[in-house]
Amino acid sequence: MSTETDVLVLGGAGVDTIVHVPELPLPYADSYMIRPGIRTRAGQSGDFVALGLSALGLRSHHLDLIGDDHEGDLVRALHRDRDIPFTGVLSPGGTKRAVNLVGPDGRRLSLYDATRAQEPASFPEETVRALAASSRHAHVVITHPCALAMPLLHEAGLTISTDLHNWDGVDPYHEPFALGADLVFLSTTALADFEATMRSIAARGRARTVVATAGADGAYLLADGELTHVPAVTPPGAVVDSNGAGDAFACGFLFGRLRGEDPLRCARYGAVAGAYACTVPSTRADAIGRDALLAGAAEPPRETVHAPGAGSR
Repeated sequence: MSTETDVLVLGGAGVDTIVHVPELPLPYADSYMIRPGIRTRAGQSGDFVALGLSALGLRSHHLDLIGDDHEGDLVRALHRDRDIPFTGVLSPGGTKRAVNLVGPDGRRLSLYDATRAQEPASFPEETVRALAASSRHAHVVITHPCALAMPLLHEAGLTISTDLHNWDGVDPYHEPFALGADLVFLSTTALADFEATMRSIAARGRARTVVATAGADGAYLLADGELTHVPAVTPPGAVVDSNGAGDAFACGFLFGRLRGEDPLRCARYGAVAGAYACTVPSTRADAIGRDALLAGAAEPPRETVHAPGAGSR
């Protein structure tokens, strides 16, 4: 089998409308004057991963449901302009969209249009099989209907990664992704005990590597039963927006993994890429390049190792 694609990205194509607000949570008022303005641009989780991987010199191909609408045109244009192969399956429900409220400190609140998330369609089986046959790895976004495609990816022999984002460790929607992937990313944000959740994923599913990102506290890497703290990296500029930082972390990690690097080194790449993403305004869809990633990861961090079964913190 010849591979034309390093990472097949499934799901997460969509459009965000960015609204800068004076603070979060936003106090009620009849109206606000928004500066630097309101902007709609293509770029949701899958778009950011495909773009980030491409910026690092990896060959990505993005597959998702997309509407015959203005938002779909924006998504197609983003991929065309960045020379990223994109296979769009027509969705009668329209292209996924969201509104992101962004505070002065870079924090965000995302409002997703759920009417476009409950789509009964699925990816054509022949399309998934054909793309999987020419790929090394698949990154699956937790949007419908990606979970339905995971058995086909397993049959094709691909390794799979996924990002559960701010999963609370309970919502059953995330479980097919958590238990069906070989590499799982998630955030500590909504977890009462992130270590217990990480170990549960590893014990019950396929994953031998689980990564929990923790913002300014860095990240936690569970690999072969050993939990390691990965320190945060100082951003190369002012922090303006955290949107896309988790996707960037995944891209950096996958860059190292596909190069055969050890998990700790991969997590270091992820930390560098995530820190860079925080310096990119939410109105832009930019990603760190290979040279900057390698330079940023040149100095090895100090890490703290926890014995199996130790408390989360």
